[in-house]
Amino acid sequence: MSGVKGSIWRQVPLLLWLVVLWTLLWDQVSVLSVVTGILLALLVTRVFYLPPVELPDRVNPLGLVIFIAHFAFDLVRASFQVAWLAVDPRGVPTSSIVAVQLSTKSDLSLTLTALAVSLVPGSLVVEADRQDDILYLHVLGTETPTDVEKARADVIAVEERIVRAIGSRDDVRRVNLSRAERSLGPIVSGRRQRAWEERHPIIPVEHYPSEGGYPE
Repeated sequence: MSGVKGSIWRQVPLLLWLVVLWTLLWDQVSVLSVVTGILLALLVTRVFYLPPVELPDRVNPLGLVIFIAHFAFDLVRASFQVAWLAVDPRGVPTSSIVAVQLSTKSDLSLTLTALAVSLVPGSLVVEADRQDDILYLHVLGTETPTDVEKARADVIAVEERIVRAIGSRDDVRRVNLSRAERSLGPIVSGRRQRAWEERHPIIPVEHYPSEGGYPE
């Protein structure tokens, strides 16, 4: 049973958030609200069990700054582009459903990529295929095949920036392999990454657990 539910310590972030949410609902911080919040959080996580919260095993401060800067720039630029499409005298722009194959296998990277893409005007994730790690997006302004490929490349770039910032070692390796197939350099290639890859051989995709994370 413990193997199925995992260690409670991996659920600490969720437990803390539930306690904070409970105290906010009480509109006061007291011994009673905190204690009842802890008990309720334990009850919820044990009875209504979900896979443990997946935490990154690495954080790159510079990569995080780069991601935030790119996201802010994309947000402003796309806002102006969508505003222009709304008043463009040429009429309603062509839109498409674009499938984007991601490189990573983690729920965290897939979720963050989907959120980052959906928050930028002009594109919206309409479906996420968890099994095959594919995002399906509704994209505005896809008049030509080149526009479609650009939209797909933009999503891949978002995933790579997220992985560079807080992706797991396995995410980094998968993105590096994907970039190598496109004759591009790795996003991370430090000593720690190489040491991790030496200790963890490449696992076939079909051997990854359904709840995500690197196979034990």
